[in-house]
Amino acid sequence: MTEVTPHPPPFMPAFWRGLRAFTPLIPGVVPFSMVAGIAAVQAGFTPAQSIAFSLIGYAGAAQLIASQLVASHTPTVLILLSTVIVNLRFALYSASMLPLFVGVPLPKRWLLAYGITDQSYAVVMGRPFTEPHPVAYYAGAAVLMWLTWQSGTAVGALLGARIPATWPLDFAVPLSFIALLVPVLKSRPQVVAAAVSAGVAVAAHNLPFRLNLILGAVCGVAIGYWVQRSQGKAA
Repeated sequence: MTEVTPHPPPFMPAFWRGLRAFTPLIPGVVPFSMVAGIAAVQAGFTPAQSIAFSLIGYAGAAQLIASQLVASHTPTVLILLSTVIVNLRFALYSASMLPLFVGVPLPKRWLLAYGITDQSYAVVMGRPFTEPHPVAYYAGAAVLMWLTWQSGTAVGALLGARIPATWPLDFAVPLSFIALLVPVLKSRPQVVAAAVSAGVAVAAHNLPFRLNLILGAVCGVAIGYWVQRSQGKAA
């Protein structure tokens, strides 16, 4: 008797399900991406360079930080260090998503890894338990996120070229971070880490080359880890 090998679930239906699941997040992504494009132009990039920067970097928070650091003539090493620290969370995202990609060839994993963002990660991790093809579901969310972000960045870059440099748009950057941060502060270690990071960054704002951002991030991670360990021991 010949054993019948089950066919893998079709890719495209799951892809469209992931794309539709991401759709409600578009209104929040568009203004954030536009701010990233405007910030890059006001940091000295041309619109074309700003668009290329977004295509290569594709990391919202890191793009904003890098633009600010470039504008303040920060050394390249510190810019790279700052963006690496901000993007460390993607290593954790990748580790938690690894079971979803069992059997996926490595070249395809690299391509899919390029699409990891806070939003696409949230969509795939919040997928229905009955979803038979999580990779395709993630791909749908990641593709729509990429298209939305790059389109918004391009619009922001072109718009930013027409805005006088004297207009104070810096306020949009912290507002964007606050909008991203507040919804995810659900546990005591997270709240404490955010509060310490903000307090240290503000208190050390006179440090050169925006080192206050790095110091704030390091202190926040350290105190958040300590609080989490203390809670675990108490339990």
